[in-house]
Amino acid sequence: MSFYPQERTALFIDGSNLYAAAQALGFDIDYKRLLEVFKTKGQLIRAFYYTALIEDQEYSPIRPLVDWLDYNGYTMVTKPTKEFTDAAGRRKIKGNMDIELAVDVMEMADSLDHIILFSGDGDFRRLVDAVQRKGLRVTVVSTVRSQPPMVADELRRQSDIFIELDDIRDQIERESNHRQDNGPNEDYLPPEYEDPQVEIA
Repeated sequence: MSFYPQERTALFIDGSNLYAAAQALGFDIDYKRLLEVFKTKGQLIRAFYYTALIEDQEYSPIRPLVDWLDYNGYTMVTKPTKEFTDAAGRRKIKGNMDIELAVDVMEMADSLDHIILFSGDGDFRRLVDAVQRKGLRVTVVSTVRSQPPMVADELRRQSDIFIELDDIRDQIERESNHRQDNGPNEDYLPPEYEDPQVEIA
């Protein structure tokens, strides 16, 4: 990884995208370890985590993760999902966080030297180009080793550095001996919420 110790850095984590990439590679992320890895790469100013929440449920399995991250060094950016029915009558949940992430990147740009974007979404290519023209370096963390690849080719090409998620797996993977029913603690984080009856649009 090409990082300089004097660089002011920030993490911008597209929660659902990173979760999908890790699952495609067959592992769960230990967010405590992830934060520790990138704290050693420069002067970490902030670590943002973006996710939408289904608010009308009595219990959401993602809530323990959100609460844990909030208390353990991450800046949480959440919003309620919106439910709608498509033309085929299927219930869908809309919870895209792209605008929130893009606004935060642009607002933070003057205080940073290096942005680390955890997403493979090609919609972020224009954002990356914009902050590069402000003099910032941009690292994209995603994977090309899944089928299909999780990172859009145009985003990978635009970035200054591409980190293959699978290459840092041994540094950020959650140890498999922590059982899910133990609940969230400093070593274990539950996976993000996935409802097989709901399609996230």
